[in-house]
Amino acid sequence: MPKIAEIEGTPNPNALKFILKEPLTWGIVRSYDNAEQAEDDSLASALFEIDHITNVFYVDRWITITQDGEADWQDLARAVADPIRAAPAATAESAATVAAADEVLSNLNETDQQRLQKINILLDEEVRPFLQSDGGDLHILGLEDNILRIHYQGACGTCPSSISGTLRGIEQLLRTIEPDLRVVAA
Repeated sequence: MPKIAEIEGTPNPNALKFILKEPLTWGIVRSYDNAEQAEDDSLASALFEIDHITNVFYVDRWITITQDGEADWQDLARAVADPIRAAPAATAESAATVAAADEVLSNLNETDQQRLQKINILLDEEVRPFLQSDGGDLHILGLEDNILRIHYQGACGTCPSSISGTLRGIEQLLRTIEPDLRVVAA
């Protein structure tokens, strides 16, 4: 049962990041935009039962909760703390989920797999640490020709700067290795 070590604000005023003492997953990213998406996840389902919650995003030792902007964070933080503390800690099944997710992108041809590997290395070194420190992340949805489709997660999913400035910054960075690459957020 994870204990909350710290609560941090994010650049998105409607999102808070909860740092935990124990991991919820081992490298498995969970991101939900509504209760229907979260129906098979007991933690996210419990959080969506709380009024004003619009997104639940978690991985390893942190969880980001996004609200609709209508609630007072002090009250809402107290309300979400109980389901977070009641959640089960990470289990071995997380490793199987990682393997299944990797299989989807492994269907790319060898050239595109190599391109994607270079892209991921650059994202891991230069982008994801900053997004994660702000309570978010990005997930690659696909790579087709010169278009890389990404999906913002957690606080980044509804942050005004993620769709404009951050997206263009990511595209400019990736163009250092692929000059014609376009990055599209979905």
